[in-house]
Amino acid sequence: MGNPRTEKYRSIVRQVIDKYARFKPSHGEIRTEAVIDIENDHYELLHVGWNGPTRVHGSVIHIDIIDDKVWVEHDGTDAEIVKELEDAGIPKEHIVLGFKSPRVRKHTGYATS
Repeated sequence: MGNPRTEKYRSIVRQVIDKYARFKPSHGEIRTEAVIDIENDHYELLHVGWNGPTRVHGSVIHIDIIDDKVWVEHDGTDAEIVKELEDAGIPKEHIVLGFKSPRVRKHTGYATS
């Protein structure tokens, strides 16, 4: 059996990804895809498709679990994914804002690595 804290974090991250995977963009022919790699602790939400003549393919949310910490690598939503993770029970000191430079991270109140 794995580390109970890591298992809890996996469950929370998956719930957040699954929640946002239910939403379809209001424009274009765009699919929302959840990519869940539990073995390597990579969790991502993608938009894939077409908005008129423009190809859409990109990460909306990207979260990794590294050394028992939750790394928010990208949050392209209008929501506050970090706040949702906190509200679900992940303490600030176990959340790394991977999208912030290491110099800036030390001033955020979240984990630095």
